[in-house]
Amino acid sequence: MEFLWMLFIGLIIGIVAKFLTPGRDPQGCLVTMLIGVVGSMLAGWIGRSAGWYAQGEPVGFIASVLGASLLLLVWRMLTGRKS
Repeated sequence: MEFLWMLFIGLIIGIVAKFLTPGRDPQGCLVTMLIGVVGSMLAGWIGRSAGWYAQGEPVGFIASVLGASLLLLVWRMLTGRKS
């Protein structure tokens, strides 16, 4: 059940990050969910490395959205624009 909750929150975070990041994205729901989940994990890793979060402490919503937005920008740079 915890995994399903993580996927649901990842979907919400991915959608928020997609709305906050300018530009068009042709990705679907699955890619949005993956970007949200991985962005949240990235924010947690950065926060624990910097000493902002303790091990096992949940990452904040804003940090998760920032991590997903960063990942979305990197994704766009790697995939490039298709004409």
